[in-house]
Amino acid sequence: MKYYLIAGERSGDLHGGNLVKALKSFDNRADFRGFGGDNMSQQGMVLYKHYRNLAFMGFWEVLLNVTKISRYLKEVKKDILLFRPDVVILIDYGGFNLKVASFLKREKIKCFYYITPKVWAWNQSRARRIKKLVDRMFVILPFEKDFYSKYDWQVVYVGNPVLDAVQNHQVKDMQIDNNSLPVVAILPGSRLQEIKGVLNTIEKVIENNGHLHFVIAKVENLPMELYASVKTLKNVEVFEGETYNLLNKASAAIVTSGTATLETALFKVPQIVVYSTSKVSYWIGRMVIKVNYISLVNLIANARVVQELIQSDFNPKDLSHELNRLVFEEDYRKNMIEKYNEIENLLDVGSASNNAAQLMFKYLTNSSS
Repeated sequence: MKYYLIAGERSGDLHGGNLVKALKSFDNRADFRGFGGDNMSQQGMVLYKHYRNLAFMGFWEVLLNVTKISRYLKEVKKDILLFRPDVVILIDYGGFNLKVASFLKREKIKCFYYITPKVWAWNQSRARRIKKLVDRMFVILPFEKDFYSKYDWQVVYVGNPVLDAVQNHQVKDMQIDNNSLPVVAILPGSRLQEIKGVLNTIEKVIENNGHLHFVIAKVENLPMELYASVKTLKNVEVFEGETYNLLNKASAAIVTSGTATLETALFKVPQIVVYSTSKVSYWIGRMVIKVNYISLVNLIANARVVQELIQSDFNPKDLSHELNRLVFEEDYRKNMIEKYNEIENLLDVGSASNNAAQLMFKYLTNSSS
C-alpha cells in the first residue's frame, strides 16, 4: 500500500520514523512518501519536504509566516494528488494538518491521525470538526480517550511512542568534563524561537551557579551559533544529538515545555519545565487555553509533579532556587521520581508504534477487501 505521512516538527519526525518502521513489518509492499525529517527518511520514506522549513510556534509567529505556510500547504496538497496514496497519516502538527484533513475529505482520500491535535487544551469544540474529517484517530495520552468519548467518538489509545523511544534506546557513555560537579541537563527545545525565548535567562543561571555543571542538548537542525555566548562559560558544554545519553547522566534538568518533559521524566531525572514566548502569543494563549498545566508530565498525572516556570515566573532567581532544590533536596527528588514511576506504569501498554501500525494495516486491509 501507499502511505503519505506528514510531521511538522522533531518529535513528530521521531515517532513518524518508528511508525514507518513498524508499518513495514506488517506490509512488505509498503511505499512511503511525505513531509517530515531525517528519522522518517532513514526508515525509507521519500522526503518531499523537510519540517525545518515550517517549524513555527506561537500564535503571533504563525501569523507572521502565514504566506509561507499557505505556500507549503498548496505544494503538499498537489504532491498528495500526484502520489495517490491509500491513506494519509497525519502526525500531530494540528494547525497545518487539520487543513490537510479538510482537503483529504473533499478529495475522498482516507485520513488517519496519529498523535492527536491538542484540542483538549484550547478550543475544545474542534473535536467535532476533527471527527467529521478523520477516518481513524490513534491517541497517545490515556486521558484523550475519555475526552473524545464526550463527543461520541471512540478513538484508539495505542500507548505512548515516547516510552517506546526511551525503552529502546541503547545508552552510550558520554565523556562529560564536570570535575565531579552535579550535572544539569539543559533541553532548550528544537525550534529557533523556543531557544531564543529561554537561552538568555538560562545563561544567567549558569553564571550564578558555578557549583553545578551544565550540559546543553543541541538538536541537529539548528546552528551552533545559537549557543555561542553560553559556550564561553566555564561550567557548560554543548553536545549535539546526545539528549538521551545526557539524561542518563544528569542529576537534574531544565526543560522547555514539549515532548522533552516526558522524555526527561521517563529517564527519572528531576526537572523544571520552562516556557517563554512573545507577549502577544502569551496573552492570546492565556485567553484560550483550558488546561491547568503546560507540561505533559503534569497533564498526564493531572497534578503538579514538576514545577512550571512560565513567562514572568521564568527568571534567574526562581529558576536557580528550584534548580538547587532538585539537585540537593533528597526527599524532593525522591517524591518526584515516585510520581514519574506512576506515569510510566500508566503509559505502558506495549509499543505504541507497533500497536498503531498493526491497527492501521488491519483497517486498510479490511476496507479494501
